[in-house]
Amino acid sequence: MKRVFVRGSAETYANYDAALKASGLEPVFSLDLTLAAGCDGLLLTGGYDIDPSFYGQENHACFHVDPVRDQEEIGLVHEFMALGRPIFGICRGHQILNVALGGDMIQHVPGHAQLDTGVDDIHPVTAEHDFMRRLYGDRFAVNSAHHQLVGRLGQGLEVTCRSDEGYIEGILHENGRVFGVQFHPERIGFAKRREEAVDGALLFEVFRKLLEGTE
Repeated sequence: MKRVFVRGSAETYANYDAALKASGLEPVFSLDLTLAAGCDGLLLTGGYDIDPSFYGQENHACFHVDPVRDQEEIGLVHEFMALGRPIFGICRGHQILNVALGGDMIQHVPGHAQLDTGVDDIHPVTAEHDFMRRLYGDRFAVNSAHHQLVGRLGQGLEVTCRSDEGYIEGILHENGRVFGVQFHPERIGFAKRREEAVDGALLFEVFRKLLEGTE
């Protein structure tokens, strides 16, 4: 079984833990980054905003920044990329991928946060790359729980899908082994499947195949 490193604890990131296990993968949750070396891939989870100093901006809309986490996750991206190992970034993790590769962020956009009920909103996106098109078609619905977005793309990254406003909702590195999505597939797949959105489990399946070398 392929092992996936996740910075943090399984208790904090229970949805990711469940999604990885349901995909036939072994999660390794830890704040001890030395354990990452023994893992086959890296999952970057959601969370609070990235400190804008990491992408050369002043803070005008970021909340609960954690520069230690930012620095460690950026370092993990560089480590796994240098080893040629797959990386999957979700929401904040998708943003970290972009920043780690020299991109920047849009610090605030309206209309993409969770609903007042605490449930993820659902909205359509359009595929711009076969990576996403072969999973979900040309146009499909995803969930949304964020107020920041990828701005200028990092080196080697391509857009895989966009929202109707033109915002970047998915990225793929030119090596084909590193990808991210702004939405939360772990909350629209497996036991949390929502009929009004696509099946998030398919993205975890892609990640597993990359880890196994069958994708």
